[in-house]
Amino acid sequence: MLTFILSLFFVLHGLVHLLYFGQSRRLFELHPGLTWPGRSWIFSGLPGIKTMRIIACITCILTATGFITGSYAILIDQGWWKPVIIASAALSSLMFILLWDGQKKNLSYKGGIGLLINAVIFITVILFH
Repeated sequence: MLTFILSLFFVLHGLVHLLYFGQSRRLFELHPGLTWPGRSWIFSGLPGIKTMRIIACITCILTATGFITGSYAILIDQGWWKPVIIASAALSSLMFILLWDGQKKNLSYKGGIGLLINAVIFITVILFH
């Protein structure tokens, strides 16, 4: 039962990344007025907003795919789920950190909660290795 719950959690976390894909493609807004991804605190306008959105789209798809694939591996009892889940959480965290606009306003909608979830994933997977 714990295996199923863990797998379901990772699938749901992956699906949230698909919501951020929709946000970055401007298919909808996750929160009224949310412009994520927009300006990046680290790139300071170098790649441009259109390029930032493309990077976000690709990263969100890869992250979602990783979490869903890792979830499937858990269900079929494959040991390779751990590096897949860790890599997905790392990619997700890197994306949200690099594409953050540097503003604390609406941080939870800009990946702040996702970063906390990813930290719990790192700690949990590493401790229960």
